[in-house]
Amino acid sequence: MKKPKPRTRRPLDPDRDTMRAEYDFSGAVRGVTAARYRQGTNIVVLDPAVMDVFPDSASVNEALRALAPVLRRQRRTTAKRRSA
Repeated sequence: MKKPKPRTRRPLDPDRDTMRAEYDFSGAVRGVTAARYRQGTNIVVLDPAVMDVFPDSASVNEALRALAPVLRRQRRTTAKRRSA
């Protein structure tokens, strides 16, 4: 007895509507939660030239934490010079 051939999946047509009938977005407002989402996020795009140095967000955060005291000190001395 021969085994049945496995069915091959056809690629989905990109123009095919795949939205289920129970999802109704007819009364939706675009971007209504964008401002609230933006408050909790801070997205930074790295230049591809430095991506080998900073492979993940942890390494970026570590470098910025090390640099932050120097920048704060520099900002204070610049502010003192301007007020004098």
